[in-house]
Formats: sequence, structure tokens, C-alpha cells
Amino acid sequence: MKPIYRLLICIIILGFICCNQDNSNFSSKGIITGPDIRMCACCGGWYIQIDSVTYEFDTLPVNSDIDLQKETFPFFVKLDWQLSDKGACPDKRITVQRIIKE
Repeated sequence: MKPIYRLLICIIILGFICCNQDNSNFSSKGIITGPDIRMCACCGGWYIQIDSVTYEFDTLPVNSDIDLQKETFPFFVKLDWQLSDKGACPDKRITVQRIIKE
């Protein structure tokens, strides 16, 4: 087999390997510690600790494999998130964009 064909085959195989890798780089690690059972206007949802700061979130993304109703707390996660823009509620509320259980 000619060297150019070998090189071409290696490049194609390498391309398939690189394209099929799961992008598992997450911006943060956290610990979901449990539900927020307080009764107030901005209460409810779930507590998560990220970098020793406790935040609250309302829901997980639809494609998440985590069922918060069946989990045993606390448990570790990797996630991408951003601060929520709810003006009347505390500044410690976040929106989870992507999450997996560690």
C-alpha cells in the first residue's frame, strides 16, 4: 500500500475518533444537598453547593438523567450553570444548563 493511502486512512480514522468524543468538560462541580421546603415567594426548588457557596435552582434540563424525587442526598454533580435573572428573588438562584451525576 502506498504511504499516501496509509496516511489518508489514519487521518480519516483519527477524525472519526475525535468527532465521537463526548464533551465532558463542565464549568463547575457541585453537591446537590436537598430540596428547599421553605414556604415563601422565592422559595422552593433545590439547594446546590458550588465552590462553597449555596445556590438554589428550580429544575434540571430535560435531557438530564437525574431524577431529584428518587435521589439520596447529598450527591455530587458536574454542571454548567448561570445566575438566574429573576429580579424579585435572591441573587443566589441559578439556571442549570447541563448536568451529570459524578
